[in-house]
Order: sequence, then structure tokens, then C-alpha cells
Amino acid sequence: MNPMTRRHLLLGGLGAASAGLLGACSSPAPRSPSGHGGTPAIYPTPTLVPGPGRTTVEASLRPRPVTLDLGGVEASTWGYSDAGSTLVRGTAGDLFRVTVDNELSASTSVHWHGIRLHHAADGVPGVSQEPIEPGQRFVYEFVAPDPGTYFFHPHSGVQLDRALYAPLIIDDPAEPGRYDHEWVIVLDDWTDGVGRNPDDIFDELAAQDGPVSRGMGMGGHDMGGMHGGASPLGDAGDIDYPHYLINGRVPEAPLTFEGKPGDRARLRIINAGSDTIFRLALGGHTMTVTHSDGFAVQPRQTRALYLAMGERYDVTVTLSDGAFPLVARPEGKSGLALAVVRTGQGDTPTTQAQVSELDGDVLLGTTLRAAEGAGLPDGEVTDTFDVELNGQMDPYGWGVNGRKFGDHEPLEVAPGRRVRMRMTNMTMMAHPMHIHGHTWGLPGSGGLRKDTVLIAPMRTIEADLITDNPGEWMLHCHNIYHAEVGMMTTMRYL
Repeated sequence: MNPMTRRHLLLGGLGAASAGLLGACSSPAPRSPSGHGGTPAIYPTPTLVPGPGRTTVEASLRPRPVTLDLGGVEASTWGYSDAGSTLVRGTAGDLFRVTVDNELSASTSVHWHGIRLHHAADGVPGVSQEPIEPGQRFVYEFVAPDPGTYFFHPHSGVQLDRALYAPLIIDDPAEPGRYDHEWVIVLDDWTDGVGRNPDDIFDELAAQDGPVSRGMGMGGHDMGGMHGGASPLGDAGDIDYPHYLINGRVPEAPLTFEGKPGDRARLRIINAGSDTIFRLALGGHTMTVTHSDGFAVQPRQTRALYLAMGERYDVTVTLSDGAFPLVARPEGKSGLALAVVRTGQGDTPTTQAQVSELDGDVLLGTTLRAAEGAGLPDGEVTDTFDVELNGQMDPYGWGVNGRKFGDHEPLEVAPGRRVRMRMTNMTMMAHPMHIHGHTWGLPGSGGLRKDTVLIAPMRTIEADLITDNPGEWMLHCHNIYHAEVGMMTTMRYL
């Protein structure tokens, strides 16, 4: 099999512009206090240098209006390039310098999802930076300490529900690369330019201004274009989308990944959707999960797995002979996303292809366990916080600890502590909770490292982190509509 230095990377509709970032730094004190309502506590960018033997890699993003061909379906949207998406790639230890020129009519930002970077580069207007206004330029500089599969997107309104997202791949210089192909798989739910505008959807939902109770959130809804279907994960999403995509293609015009029988492929899978949990399978194959949110896990075989919004999984698979459907089914919704894996003769799978793997047991990420050496450093828990997820669909309202963002009470922590967050979902929907600037270790999952954790209805998950990165950091649901209506809070260093 080919070593990693000779691997083949297939992104299909994703534009490719390699880049890398990484570097350790200290965090000086902020120059202004947090204003909670929009005055960010900006920590100065520290002096950054590449790690030993590493380099500086530069990239440019130009968020702007674009028209994308989704495979016979044209969509007027916003993207970072004419292809919509721009891959950024480097090696752990590289220094990343990314210039953003805002050519939109609205302010924007870029958040580097899952990267344990310094505060000033986190990309959250009103918390870590001022917004990048139309016509302005902003330069992000950071060092990513951990190899893995990540992505980036705005932290500005519901801009994620356009084409403003792209993979961020941080290679491991020690990775043996025992695979013949590497395929980056990006899942998405799509409405912009072909259905309802994301801003209009959000405005309609937010106009309900529902209260956030501390009890169990019940309540359904019946809104045109919204969704209330049943799922093992509860009400798994709010919106029925016109299309579900793999690498920017509708299922009627799927991308094809090619190999040979017996080849070993590594799939880096990213759920960039805004409101959709997917269950994913490769017809006729068993996958081996090797990484979750960038960190190694004890290898686990499965025929299908769940991916919540913001989650990433790396899997390997040994390819059979023929043509096979790679399918991502939106949980509790109708439709699917489709790509094709071809190694030989056979009819090209269509949207009617039967994928029995999707109807069997589906792996939930929190059942994985950390690989040896991949967990947080050992230590005693010094502080515990209860984080309660509240809200309901009708009237639409979501929050944390009974409050919406802007009226929230930050979780205050001191540096050098081991903090345990006991997160309890008091609603009838599953919520993928995401932490910025840190990664959790899940004691109930053998120390599994995650930055995005799917919490099922009426369930509690404990998640530990080390307070070694001063700043004020977001903690929020990665359903973008839940987050923007109020299911966000912050963790603030004292």
C-alpha cells in the first residue's frame, strides 16, 4: 500500500488551497473587559513561531456572493471561493496565517472549529474579536497543537447555512499512512438559493421569542418547511431541507470516488450541516472508526455511524469489487445525501439504492473510547459545573441554564484546574454541544476526547477539560438555529 507521502486526496467539488497552522503560545491579559452584549475581551495575538522543523503556511479567504452548481441545481449563495469551499491543510506544528477579505454585504468572521488556539484567533464577534465588516480585511494567526480532521465556518448569525465552510486538515507527522486513498467527505443540508433563505427561516423562528423553562421541554410545531418527525434521538431537527449534499453535490448527480478491489481507504467525514444529524454507511462494507473530532480512538468496527452537526470522524475501509452507495440519511427527515465508491463493474447506485446498513445498529460516538495516550492528562476534578439544556419547539426558544445568550451567566473558571461539566439535556431534542478553545475528555467513555458531544433527550454527559487556555470561550449547541436563538453561554477565565 502507498505510504502517506503518496496518498491520493479526492475532494470532488471542494476547491483545494493547501495551508497549515500551529504553534504554542502564552496568552497575555485582555485589553478590555468582556461586555457580554457585544464588546469583546480581545486578547492580543501573541508572538507565534512554527514548531521545530515546521513552516509557515499562508492562505486567503474571500467570502463573497457566488453561484454554485450542485449537480444540475444552481444555487446563489455565499462562499469562500468560486468553488464555494476551500480546503486548508497543514501539519501539526505549522504556523497558519489566513487572510480574510470580506466581499459580502454583511459582517462576518471565521471560527476554526475544534482547534485549541489562542483566544484572539477564535473568530467570535462580540467575544474574541470585532466583526469583519464589509470591505475589511482580518488576518488570523494561530498554531494548531493537535493533528486531525477539523473545519472552519463563520460565527456570525446563520451564515454557516450557506456555503461558508470548508475542511481544515492537520496532518500528523508520525502518521504511518497505511492506506491507498484519502477521501474528505463533507455532509451538508442545503436550502440557500434553492429554497427558503436561512435568514428568513431564522427570523420566523426567532420571532416566536419562546421562554426558556428549567423543566422538561415538550411542545411540537407545525410550520411550513419545518420538521417534527420521530427519531431514536428525539426530534432530530427543525427544518426539512430541499437537498442533502456530499461534497457539494445533490444525490441525483453524485460524486464518484474510485479505487481498486482490496484498496484501503481513509475517509475523513465532516458534518457541516446546520440542523441535521446524519447516519452514514457505505453499502456492502464495514467501517473501522479510528478518530473522533481529531483524536485517536480504540478502533471500532461498525456498519453505520451517527454524525451530529460539527462532529468529525475518521474511518478506514477495505474496498470490495463493484460500485457502492455512500449514503448519509438525515435523521428523522426525508431525503438523503449520496456519493458513489467504484472499484469495478456494476450499475451506478441511485437514490433508490437499498443500504441495509442504515437500518441496523448505528454507532453513537460517545460509545467509543480513547486510544492509549489520546486522553487528557490524569488528575483530580477540582471544579464541577451543572450545564442544563433547556427549551422547546413551540413557542421556539432555546437556552442554557434557563437563560438565553446575552442574558447568560458565564461559567467562571480559574487557570490550572480540571473542570467537569455535567451537561443534562432537559429537552425532547438531541443537542450537539461544542466547546471552543479546548477539548473535553469524557470520563464515561474511557476518556474519549471530543469538542462536539451529542447529548440525547433527557440524558446527562460529563465532560472534563483542563483550564490551560485563558480567555472567554463559547459553549453552545451546534444546531445553528438553536445557538443563534439563545442556546449559547461562555466559559470565562478569572
